[in-house]
Amino acid sequence: MLHPRKTPVQARSAVTVDAILDATIQVLLACGKERLTTTLVARRAGVSIGTLYQYFPNKSALLQACLRRHMDEVRQAVDNACEQNRGAALMDMSTSLIDAFLAAKMRSVKTSAALYAVSSDIEGAAIAKAVGARSLRSIAALFATAKERLAKDPELVASVVAATLNGISRRVLESKFPQHEVDILRDELIVLVHAYLRTCTASPLA
Repeated sequence: MLHPRKTPVQARSAVTVDAILDATIQVLLACGKERLTTTLVARRAGVSIGTLYQYFPNKSALLQACLRRHMDEVRQAVDNACEQNRGAALMDMSTSLIDAFLAAKMRSVKTSAALYAVSSDIEGAAIAKAVGARSLRSIAALFATAKERLAKDPELVASVVAATLNGISRRVLESKFPQHEVDILRDELIVLVHAYLRTCTASPLA
């Protein structure tokens, strides 16, 4: 699918927005949500407060945009894994999906944990629902192409797998040392998802 090329003005705006969002994360990690202000973010981003307000009216809008960008990055990783594994065996599909999800989610563990911690204050559930619906469609479409014939609705299977992925990632982000638990929980997640998927095929899997 071709995307229209951005005009110079659009390109500059995108760079400015990215700089502001990067600065928001930096201030959030350094100062915490309560001490984060639009003035601090503008200063860290190297823009005027007026420029910041052209894109974001307040602190909540900044944090919502950061959360949405993070979730979109995870969704894109999931979409890519789905595209690359169409027609594969179900176990291979799910392992690749798990690895792509965790790699994107945990690329910056501190950032993921900080955004998770503030998500309930910035309508994070609504953002997660909107972004998650798109991932569910991709995962369901992937499972529908599996070499093994599914005996259950691909959308149902996708919803269970996605909920499991999100639940485990939440467990990691809530831990004191999330970076130390990722590999262990990744292996347990594969065991869990594979066991479930074996119940979803028309014939038993080895």
